[in-house]
Amino acid sequence: MQLNLNADLGESFGAWKMGDDEALLAIVDSANIACGFHAGDPLVMRNTVRAARNSGTSLGAHPAFPDLQGFGRRAMQMAPAELEAAVLYQLGALAAMAAAEGARLSHVKPHGALNNMACEDAAMADTVARAVKAFDPALILLAPVLSELALAGERAGLAVALEVFADRAYTERATLVPRREPGAVLHQSSECIAHVERMIEAGGVVATSGKVLETAFHSICVHGDNAHAVATARQLRAALEAAGHGLHPLPALFGLPT
Repeated sequence: MQLNLNADLGESFGAWKMGDDEALLAIVDSANIACGFHAGDPLVMRNTVRAARNSGTSLGAHPAFPDLQGFGRRAMQMAPAELEAAVLYQLGALAAMAAAEGARLSHVKPHGALNNMACEDAAMADTVARAVKAFDPALILLAPVLSELALAGERAGLAVALEVFADRAYTERATLVPRREPGAVLHQSSECIAHVERMIEAGGVVATSGKVLETAFHSICVHGDNAHAVATARQLRAALEAAGHGLHPLPALFGLPT
């Protein structure tokens, strides 16, 4: 398979450090960079963009609900116009940092509760896709497989990269098992690699029950805020390449310039 390995980065804030972005940027193909609403600040954003550009990693915006204290993981209800504006605001902020560093955004991946809710709420998904298209219709929407968000991106005429998670368990509806439930997050690198290998072999998402939901997928996410993120990403990349799979930045998968 021709695949992409991505990670959510730039999630430090002020004196508070989250993850090892420098190490992950040497491993992954694409970076989803926090835009200040759930994590990140202007300096962190610019520094992360610069590091990603220098590593040859494609840049993506990682917009969220305005929930800095809750790390964007708390559900919020926003009017469509308000949510669309919030997404546009964040894309504009990160695009400015990219332009200042001689780079450009290639994709958008919503974060946390915004992503989870848009995966199940078609109207919210359409709002997110509309914001992405209004900002730049050439952007790739990185969306979970079998989700309303992926369908909304297709309806909007966006290029849609379908994503699976190396370190999260799935329900039989292809949604992520809620973090509050046991086994929702895979904490060992070996578990994550086995999880991805099962999905590749099965040709789709494998739920905790063993049920297979067939689907194509393009990108694999390793969450940068996990303690084992660097080890998992490194070992996963090695395992995929050893199995003969190609790994590329997202634009390359769609024949776009990187």
